[in-house]
Amino acid sequence: PEQIKIFARERGATAQVAGGVPAMCDGVTQGQDSMELSLFSRDVIAMGTAVGLSHGMFEGALLLGICDKIVPGLLIGTLRFGHLPTILVPAGPMPSGLANKEKIRVRQLYAEGKVGEKELMDAESASYHGAGTCTFYGTANSNQMMMEMMGLHMPGSSFVNPGNKLRQELTRAAVHRVTEIGWARDGQANDDYRPLGRCIDEKAIVNAVVGLLATGGSTNHVIHLPAIARAAGIILDWDDMDELSKVVPLIASVYPNGAGDINYFHAAGGMPYVIRELLDAGLAHGDILTVYGKSLAEGAQEPVMDGDTLVWKPAAEESRDETLLKPASDPFRKDGGLALLQGNLGRATMKVSAVDPERHTIEAPARVFSNQHAVAEAFKAGELD
Repeated sequence: PEQIKIFARERGATAQVAGGVPAMCDGVTQGQDSMELSLFSRDVIAMGTAVGLSHGMFEGALLLGICDKIVPGLLIGTLRFGHLPTILVPAGPMPSGLANKEKIRVRQLYAEGKVGEKELMDAESASYHGAGTCTFYGTANSNQMMMEMMGLHMPGSSFVNPGNKLRQELTRAAVHRVTEIGWARDGQANDDYRPLGRCIDEKAIVNAVVGLLATGGSTNHVIHLPAIARAAGIILDWDDMDELSKVVPLIASVYPNGAGDINYFHAAGGMPYVIRELLDAGLAHGDILTVYGKSLAEGAQEPVMDGDTLVWKPAAEESRDETLLKPASDPFRKDGGLALLQGNLGRATMKVSAVDPERHTIEAPARVFSNQHAVAEAFKAGELD
């Protein structure tokens, strides 16, 4: 916020902190009863956002959020104020720490009782060691991907690490840009007015789903995306996502779906490469109203520093690492890896890309539990195969 206030002054604008939202880290609360509050926190964040914007004194909004429930909550709340031009300002992932294979090895040894809590904590501390999001491709980093697919970030800004000049200049660019897309400039009507309510239409929502499928993003977004869409007046359901999954190829393999984390994905070409590939393959809508340009195609650019100046260059022509990123013409899978399951117990969305094909059909007795702790106890007692 202190940087943003300075950057706004450079454009003759005044920036204020409209409000803060209460948020939690799912990783820290995992396994505790407080984790049960996690999904509810999204709607509290949405209400907190609406309260902050309710004073009717703002000409635009910059949303500061990355993690699981925060971005959906911010968007849901801000969409109730759809007349405001809005840009999401990411902070980036922490640099990569302990290698994923080693982290998994220590966790497995701990689960087997072969190493103690100190060894586990040492490994976890080496993995999550600095400012920024966790580096695996979970809900938080999937949030950032979707914001780029909907044109709500400055191009290529999702996965630049905190604490460097490029990260700071991307924040400056977002602040400067939001001062340019309001309903008035210098006392005159602005012909480049870009309110959030016009940016988030059906095509933008479809782009978010397509990006989620193409990159193997978090299944938590089968909960969040329909809620974001509904706040924009659009009905999206699991049937839509299932149909898209049948035709959108998987072109990214990022931990936990692959070996490399989000920093390696970014280095391989990242979101500019993904956007370019999806547009060229006719799988994404290019004609959406982005916060930065005439079409989503302008989002297929990598931000770099040219001395002290931020410039954008075209996305990589080819993947820099095909173990992480592949062209749409030669994907990891021909579908998006999400499937809708329906039966007498209800409906559910399954990430079939994470399941070995020989396990796609399972015939077994069912056992019913009333809570997750009872499942864990039965597992520890050797009652489940």
